[in-house]
Amino acid sequence: MNSALMELSDEHQVLAKTVEEFANRVIAPVAAKHDRDHSFPYDVIKKMGAMGLFGLPFPEDVGGMGGDFLSLCLAIEELARIDQSVAVTLEASVGLASMPIFRYGTDEQKAKYLPALVSGTSIGAFGLTEPDGGSDASGLRTTAKLENGEWVINGSKTFITNSGTTMTSLVLVAAITASKADGTKEISTIIVENGTPGFTVDPAYYKVGWHASDTHPLSFNNVRVPESNLLGERGRGYANLLHALAEGRIAIAALAVGAAQGCIDESLRYAKERKAFGKLIGEHQSIAFKIAEMQARTHVARLAYYHAAALLAAGKDFKTQASIAKLVASDAAMDNARAATQIFGGYGFMDDFAVARHYRDSKILEIGEGTSEVQKMLIARSLGLNA
Repeated sequence: MNSALMELSDEHQVLAKTVEEFANRVIAPVAAKHDRDHSFPYDVIKKMGAMGLFGLPFPEDVGGMGGDFLSLCLAIEELARIDQSVAVTLEASVGLASMPIFRYGTDEQKAKYLPALVSGTSIGAFGLTEPDGGSDASGLRTTAKLENGEWVINGSKTFITNSGTTMTSLVLVAAITASKADGTKEISTIIVENGTPGFTVDPAYYKVGWHASDTHPLSFNNVRVPESNLLGERGRGYANLLHALAEGRIAIAALAVGAAQGCIDESLRYAKERKAFGKLIGEHQSIAFKIAEMQARTHVARLAYYHAAALLAAGKDFKTQASIAKLVASDAAMDNARAATQIFGGYGFMDDFAVARHYRDSKILEIGEGTSEVQKMLIARSLGLNA
């Protein structure tokens, strides 16, 4: 348990400790195998659901745990310390699928979809990114046209997390529902259930990291869903997804902090066991200073996401702080992974060691939920600079 948790409430500390113990006991023994086999950890995810992790930030009247967004972030941090793939499965399902339905859904949509999502018996995905879109979320090409009381969806999505498991129940699809007079696009969000005719989950990617996380491209060929599957107000899809992405940056920052902390944990253990030149390597100043730097950058990143989460909880503008947290934390994760691999020497280059997995996994943290360059652009704009 990290010392920064001393500043949290008793409830938050108990939650973090509980998830930490779960990660050590349940996830750690199987993480390397799932990474090696590129297999989705169904047993782990189902146990997380039974613990209530997928319901952490939701009120009890929808089956949730009555916690807050910081509770979710703390759980994500502790999971990512051991396995980033498991952590991002939780983050994507809760932040990008369940939360938009809870926030923007009709009573009927909430009653139909939230019980399974919040309990973790099913998971969800958000279909935003497209082959030609990348960080430019406004560059959507997928369309949804209203015909005889049904949305007819055509297009494709790429890099969609949680989209192809047997537990996946739905994908929220961002689509162009009209073209405005000024030439801009009306973007809305449509709920598409798995198994809908014309909706194809294409073969999974072979990725550099996050091997136990499910990621697929998606295709939509005249996919028809009821008009009532519109999520939120028509034309508000882009604004709503921007809010979801801003919240998601806090959660990804928490994930990155967990990864950075995991590298510290592994490096400390190794530094106290491995000998070189007649003494433990942790007694060499070069190694001790490297770990001290790892600790410093992780502490700063943790405080950054705590601050963003506190602003969100208080109902204040948090978006710039979310970008700062995501930028700083993803840098910390990548820098710590690099440092840990160096500390382990040749062993750090072997996939048998957790630091090698963190080295591969952490790179995507500088890309997903908005690249580091996008975060710098948003921060610069908040300072009045037209970046």
